[in-house]
Amino acid sequence: MLLDSRSSPFVLLVLGAAFVSLLWHRFATFSENQEVESSLSSSTSVRTGDSTKDDSLNSLVKIVHYAAKDARDDPSPSSQTLSATNTSSTTTDVKYLKTHPSSGSLLQNQAMPRAARRKRQDASTASWSLLQQGKTGVSAQQISVVGEKYVLIIDKVEHNPLQINGRPAWAALYNLETDEVTPLSLKSNSFCAGGSYLANGTLLNLGGNAPEFEKGEFGDTNGLQSIRFYTPCDDGKCAINEYDSIKLTTARWYPTSARLPDGSVMIVGGSTEGAFRNSAKINNPTIEYYPPKKFAFSAKPPIYSPFLNRTLITNLFPIVIVLPIPDVIFIGANNDAILYNWKTNTETPLPPFPNGVRVTYPFTGSGILLPLSAQNAYTPEVLVCGGTNLDDRLPVASLRVSDPASSQCARMVLTTSGIKQGWKTEQMPSPRIMPDLIMMPDGKVLIVNGAKTGVAGYGNLVDKVGNSNADNPNYTPVLYDPIAPAGQRFTTMGMPTSTIPRLYHSVSTLVPSGKIMIAGSNPNKDFSTNKYATEYRVEWLIPPYLNDRSRPVISDFPRMANYKDKIKVKLSGTGNDLSKQRVEAVLLDLGFGETFFGNPSLSLQN
Repeated sequence: MLLDSRSSPFVLLVLGAAFVSLLWHRFATFSENQEVESSLSSSTSVRTGDSTKDDSLNSLVKIVHYAAKDARDDPSPSSQTLSATNTSSTTTDVKYLKTHPSSGSLLQNQAMPRAARRKRQDASTASWSLLQQGKTGVSAQQISVVGEKYVLIIDKVEHNPLQINGRPAWAALYNLETDEVTPLSLKSNSFCAGGSYLANGTLLNLGGNAPEFEKGEFGDTNGLQSIRFYTPCDDGKCAINEYDSIKLTTARWYPTSARLPDGSVMIVGGSTEGAFRNSAKINNPTIEYYPPKKFAFSAKPPIYSPFLNRTLITNLFPIVIVLPIPDVIFIGANNDAILYNWKTNTETPLPPFPNGVRVTYPFTGSGILLPLSAQNAYTPEVLVCGGTNLDDRLPVASLRVSDPASSQCARMVLTTSGIKQGWKTEQMPSPRIMPDLIMMPDGKVLIVNGAKTGVAGYGNLVDKVGNSNADNPNYTPVLYDPIAPAGQRFTTMGMPTSTIPRLYHSVSTLVPSGKIMIAGSNPNKDFSTNKYATEYRVEWLIPPYLNDRSRPVISDFPRMANYKDKIKVKLSGTGNDLSKQRVEAVLLDLGFGETFFGNPSLSLQN
């Protein structure tokens, strides 16, 4: 709801499934004792769970607020309430409230006035900054924010410097406030596992590999069928648990997983043992669920997928995106894609990715669901970037680290008419294999990490650099604005350039402070000091909206909230009248795989 088109927006963020984040444009400060009220209801088809229904789990949801001073408005004390309608779960945990300024407006569309669009673009291209601070202790192969203060890091079994029980650790908890790292004990080898949150906030880490070294040295067990459970806690003293009685139905190395709207996790594909490329002998072309499900079309799990068979041999870590279409999932692998109805086990083919580009390991690209908002009627559109157009039938001996990666990004609207129109392609400023795509709270996509040449993995190419199958690291992040005019969506303006290669086994994520945490890179079998060595240094990419500005103080908020309840948050501080500001709201739910919901209905109450 636009309260005053002349003023800068205040943005209310509701973030789901155990992730806390940030955001927005040049905000107005709050007046004394202003109150923000959010109504937890929705008319959209996407939800994070409903504990009143048998097929659902509770969802962990956090609310984040951002504000900054707008000198054009006169400060005056007041007491006000903001109401917002959005998607949420039956029981909502709001304990992770934070305040941050931010920049960049989400909800304008391409039809906005030219001056307003230019202002938006200028704000989005203000200088970012890059800070190197902290070390992970274990190589950051997998990473997840698990609370206001902590990030969980999971590695493969190797000789990391961080020790636990007299042995090298391969998991750790990173404290975002102190940069301290605490080793965690893992039972099985988590090399190339997948992971997703259940709707109750428990993180599942799924699959892995056989023991990498002598069992006596690390004490690890075979992780190919492992399910590891981590339930976050405020004091950071929670353990990762594994149970001999709870296993995947089949071995999975390089599976992908996603949380479904009913709160369960779908586990897709992989291979039955580690390999540079998949093959018919080791392919696992199946889908299973946790908690397990029963279907009339399948006598017992797992469920066979023809798509995961025909996309051999480059189909490991398939791209899986939950859609706001009942029971439908986007799955991309190799050069192909489908819509999959998990309740009917129906695969609907989509057009292949253009120009022969392949997007899954070892020709790794990345995919993301673009923002859902009232402006686009919550219509799903996916974006897939990077990879390579190498022929996956080429023998490994013919691949080179100098083979160029793809600079292609392809996007498609997943409606009948959008699918008929097919993929629309754009070119990033530079090629990128192994990119990370991060959904920013202003609706833009950050593209970071990866290399300009070669492929993913280590030790396979005859001209490998050190042990890396890739070379020429791509050190400069790119910002992609999906609602900007075609040809004007990519920018590197104001972006800092790193000096740390982030190749195979690199990660990045938003954290509660509003920064982007970048870590990892280890194209090696074990700890190595070779070129493209095992990397433990942490970098922080800092958006321009985190400039020092006046911020409100959240003085009171409820501990829990039920479905359709209103959440009232009391804000104190000296600032401007909220009624003079444009008000926007966003749900950023990374438990669904970086799903972004924008512009719920809003009202201001005095």
